[in-house]
Amino acid sequence: MPETHKLTLPVVELARENDEFRKVLWTGDKTQLVLMAIPEGGEIGGEVHEGHDQLLYFVAGSGTAKIGETECEVADGDVSIVPSGVFHNFRNTGSGMLKLFTTYSPPEHAPGTEHATKAQADARE
Repeated sequence: MPETHKLTLPVVELARENDEFRKVLWTGDKTQLVLMAIPEGGEIGGEVHEGHDQLLYFVAGSGTAKIGETECEVADGDVSIVPSGVFHNFRNTGSGMLKLFTTYSPPEHAPGTEHATKAQADARE
């Protein structure tokens, strides 16, 4: 699915229907909207975004968030805030996919980026 030009989206529904590891929905000059799905036992992978703030909104499943030195459980309805320059990782510790949508400010990925799996994302990033 190519990026949308719509400015109003049923993002929770889209995130719950998404089975791809990463799918960029919309990219602006200062913000980007991305869907993510993490399989059972999977993770996003530890990383640091220099110059990018990230918000992650969980819509299905459960997992563990590590942001800086803090670790906590996350589930449907939670949001995690990752300030620029802070190490973070999110792991799926539940059954079924951990699904979310995330925003990056400014954009982190090339417009239209799609990765079916984490392995594909790692190979292309």
